[in-house]
Amino acid sequence: MEKRNILVTGGAGFIGSALVDKLCKDKFNHIVVVDNLLTGHVDNLKFSSKNNLIYIKEDVNNVKEMSDIFARYGFDYIFHYAAIVGVQRTLANPIMVLNDISGLKNIMSLAKNTGVKRIFYASSSEVYGEPVELPQNEHTTPLNSRLPYAIVKNVGEAYLKSFKKEFDMEYTIFRFFNTYGPTQSREFVISKFISKALKNEDITIYGDGMQTRTFCYIDDNVDACLNAFYENKFINDVVNIGSDIEISILKLAEKVIKMTNSKSEIVFLPPLDEGDMSRRHPDIGKMRKLMGRELMDLDHGLQEVLKKSFYLLSEE
Repeated sequence: MEKRNILVTGGAGFIGSALVDKLCKDKFNHIVVVDNLLTGHVDNLKFSSKNNLIYIKEDVNNVKEMSDIFARYGFDYIFHYAAIVGVQRTLANPIMVLNDISGLKNIMSLAKNTGVKRIFYASSSEVYGEPVELPQNEHTTPLNSRLPYAIVKNVGEAYLKSFKKEFDMEYTIFRFFNTYGPTQSREFVISKFISKALKNEDITIYGDGMQTRTFCYIDDNVDACLNAFYENKFINDVVNIGSDIEISILKLAEKVIKMTNSKSEIVFLPPLDEGDMSRRHPDIGKMRKLMGRELMDLDHGLQEVLKKSFYLLSEE
């Protein structure tokens, strides 16, 4: 089998590094990670002392440097996961979020000129906005969010579809719903709740806590995406990546407190002005076809996070 040269942008982030970890286990993969470490951490890549991983600290918005990297390595496949993430960060920095379009344009333009076979794009459930149809289906549910982060993801999807039409560049779009697991940043809900609970600190919830989310364990996310890659499935298509079991944020907080035997109190804050959608519930029929197994249930997933919760007890 021939070697695969693979670029993973944002590969030092939570989801990106988990993907890289599993890609490294295949000796035919040669992986180059490009990450500017704005939200990623190079420590996320310390799992690998393998000789098939190279890390380059660079910003995908820097077209000159990215051109040099493409010329040096001649990529066959790209996982474009680089993005500004986090509700509070994206709401506070809308211009920075919009700049992600430049990075995507750089990646797409370089890919079409260097023989890249397929691009895998990390989109988001945020493109759906407030639900008008449940479960949220990749091809029938309207994309109606007006937030900059969601708009950028929608523009990214449009770029991929347009490059396919004009240059026959193959793609697969992954719409990620809430994903969690060990090492996730404490600005995300499950890690934040567990960190607070372990320290017996107040757990804060915006609004009444009745807003619902689904939570996908990191291994399920990565396995589904890699099966699409290795098995050449859902080419030029969109796939929801997430769980289809809803839980309210209030019930999640109560569950975490119970599992950790915490003395934490739940404190309700005023609702966010924007960005806190009332429900999330994906249609994961395509993902199930990719998995070939059952998804991890939330209780089991929370236990897996708690087994490695030492990082949640450190100072932020």
